[in-house]
Amino acid sequence: MQASNISYRQPIDIVKQFISCWNQRDFDTLMELLTEDIEYHNIPMPMLNGKAAVRDFIAPFEYVSAIDWVLHHVASNQQVVMTERTDTFIFANGKALSLPVMGTFEVRGQLICKWRDYFDLLDFQRQMQAVED
Repeated sequence: MQASNISYRQPIDIVKQFISCWNQRDFDTLMELLTEDIEYHNIPMPMLNGKAAVRDFIAPFEYVSAIDWVLHHVASNQQVVMTERTDTFIFANGKALSLPVMGTFEVRGQLICKWRDYFDLLDFQRQMQAVED
């Protein structure tokens, strides 16, 4: 019997790669880790449905100077992965936005099919105002 060339990756490893792609600003690989019917919900904002909508949403992040998502804790139960992180974005003017984030990811097959991030919208708005000033 011949060994299979297919390698299975655990959902937690897929999510860790996704976070690593953010830090490397590797948006093409990041998008390859999402299903076509991805549901992405920044909980204080409207839900995005589909890969094209997510791509449009993250496109402006390609222009930030640096991205550093620090993973503090990660846990998984079968296909669900939960993360506690601090997401930092450094802008061209040298100013930074840094948010504590709780994220939940659901994996179907070897791709992320649902991604929900929970954060303080008021904190985000205050920091964005400071970045733009």
